[in-house]
Amino acid sequence: MTLIAKTYWGGRPFLFRRPPTDADVESRYLRTQDFRQIRAALWTPRGRRPSAVVVAMHPRVDFTHHYAAPRFVGAGYGFCGVTSRAFGDDSAVHEDLLLDLAATIRWLRERRGAKRIVLLGNSGGGSLAAFYLAQQPLSKDERSARTPAGDPTRLPGAIMPPADGLLLVAAHRGQGKVVERSIDPAMTDETDPFASNDSLDMYVPENGFATAPTWSRYEPDFATRYRDAQQARVARLDETAHALVEARQTAAAKVGAASFAELPPEERRRLARASAFEPVMTVYRTMANLDYVDRTLDPSPRAYGSLLSHRPDLMNWQRLGFARTVTPEAWLSTWSGASSRANVVANAAGVRVPVLMVHADRDREIYPITDVAPMRDAFAGNEDFTFESMDARHYFEPEDPTAKDAPDVEALMDRLIEWTREHVGG
Repeated sequence: MTLIAKTYWGGRPFLFRRPPTDADVESRYLRTQDFRQIRAALWTPRGRRPSAVVVAMHPRVDFTHHYAAPRFVGAGYGFCGVTSRAFGDDSAVHEDLLLDLAATIRWLRERRGAKRIVLLGNSGGGSLAAFYLAQQPLSKDERSARTPAGDPTRLPGAIMPPADGLLLVAAHRGQGKVVERSIDPAMTDETDPFASNDSLDMYVPENGFATAPTWSRYEPDFATRYRDAQQARVARLDETAHALVEARQTAAAKVGAASFAELPPEERRRLARASAFEPVMTVYRTMANLDYVDRTLDPSPRAYGSLLSHRPDLMNWQRLGFARTVTPEAWLSTWSGASSRANVVANAAGVRVPVLMVHADRDREIYPITDVAPMRDAFAGNEDFTFESMDARHYFEPEDPTAKDAPDVEALMDRLIEWTREHVGG
């Protein structure tokens, strides 16, 4: 049985179907201020160096060939797609990823002559871009000095060049907020994925589940108990993550103490290993959002299932999913809805640039009541905020994932280019 959504059958749906025409591309490795390397692909109109560049970066996805590149380049803009340090890895610490964005913008401004920078926050890139824009204008003393795990960040002393606009396209509130509503609260033992409480299992008929692809219907009292139990599981995982971090930090403190040399050799060896240990948290069953199979709780014209699968009841048991294997630090910084600071709603008030937010009405992961309304409300204080919705799927992809043309992408790009010219220039 094929469980992966049809969206992905033709390849990664966020990639362009045809490359930019009459264009140059410069592929570069950039070094961040904490000496990490990231990869950037700068697409420009042939023989020109545009003064306005659109930058797209996702925490874990390669956006160097993003579907927005051809049209932006055709309109005279530069387009810089960036692959972060956490490419293909769920163990991203968002406070570190801000340094990746900073390095990209700095290179474009200082080395490639960009005068105006627009951040394209697509999907998970939206919460990352909003986090950057909220931190960038703060003083050294105001920036986040520590991660949610308690580790020091480099943000207070970092050079974080400004951006001039933000495009939020099919953006959710944050990866932690996605998991907060998709994590399975029926799981009772993190070491045994089959240990389960049937009274909290959304995929059993007694609770309202109907066999796929028939839409299910959950009673309000079950939905309330379910959401409360999801937050409780997130809180338990937070406690586990903090305990693992504390054990490492305690061992490191003992290794650094003057009395360490006086300890027996076997104790020194144990503490040295404990201080160097990087534990991995395996988080099973994270595809269990009631909205996947019940369209009445948060109504929209979306199709059945999740972004990743038309059978979330079975995909919930597969390796592919959200936050399956993470470090404790990454869980707290990225995937915990309670702890992560990569949250559009929390950061919106600090975003001081023009913002266009485009929601895809048929999105199977981002919902009108849960996600869109809170984000719109959060930007209410922004003097230059525009919201629009379009009749499209999450990636604005066509029904046939192998098609060479994507009409919804073209319609989206018409609007993005128009707005960028009006609000940022170029």
